Amino acid sequence: MTRAEITEKLKTIITPYVQNKEALENVGEETDLMKDLKINSQHLVDIILDTEVAFDIEIDDDAAEKMLTVGAAVDIVEALTKE
Repeated sequence: MTRAEITEKLKTIITPYVQNKEALENVGEETDLMKDLKINSQHLVDIILDTEVAFDIEIDDDAAEKMLTVGAAVDIVEALTKE
């Protein structure tokens, strides 16, 4: 799966939790999930759980703590799907 494909799938996962819909249209690797998209910490946990299901992976606590930007999330998913 390419980075672009992972990014698109992640966008689908995070969309229901985004408070700032305008920022969602301009999502990039540097987009901060909490600051830019206004996703709260509880929804961030939901996104991590949804991501695990969607990609059939297990994200440990260390990796979850690093999933603060779209790029970081893509890196983590990419690494775990190659294992």
